[in-house]
Amino acid sequence: MIFHPIDLESWSRKPYFEHYLHKVRCTYSMTANIDMTLLLPELKSKGIKLYPAVIHMLTTVVNRHIEFRMSYDPDGNVGYWESMSPSYTIFHDDDKTFSSIWTDYHKDVREFHHHYLADLEVYGGIKQFTPKSNEPPNTFPISCLPWVSFTGFNLNIYNEATYLLPIFTIGKYFSQADSILLPLAVQMHHAVCDGYHASMLFQELQMLADDFATWLPAR
Repeated sequence: MIFHPIDLESWSRKPYFEHYLHKVRCTYSMTANIDMTLLLPELKSKGIKLYPAVIHMLTTVVNRHIEFRMSYDPDGNVGYWESMSPSYTIFHDDDKTFSSIWTDYHKDVREFHHHYLADLEVYGGIKQFTPKSNEPPNTFPISCLPWVSFTGFNLNIYNEATYLLPIFTIGKYFSQADSILLPLAVQMHHAVCDGYHASMLFQELQMLADDFATWLPAR
């Protein structure tokens, strides 16, 4: 859990950060479809569930870029985490509530999938908001709405709009022509991420979905 403080005075983004944090406090959302046509059958053939696979993909891209790991330390210093792990929602079908569980990120998708299933086995039946204790500060939130293929999704967070990390919402995948598409929404803070960064995130996710052989095990 290494945190790297940023020297604001030498930071090239300082004027943008201060403008969107203090003058025009601004977050924004973007929704796009990820083409899963090639990846989905590969996941099924290897026994890897879609939800943890997408969580792994998101965390992989988040860990590539400082802009997606920006936050504050306990002393109020702005900076970025060396690496991030996901905190994701699970659904309780009997009473229609949900819980949020975190799992340590592993670059190896099978290793991550194994830990995901282990956490689900231990904490999946505990009906608390956060059944797994000691969540580290270097996590970011992911939720899933598997019941609807939305075309837009917007969060409204009332914490003085100082939450800098990205927030992801995954929708229900659907067929269109010969493609299988997965809706994905991300909310970002304009103080640390511009439209370029959001676009880059979606492009890299699509590259992972298309080039699955570079990270998905052959067997």
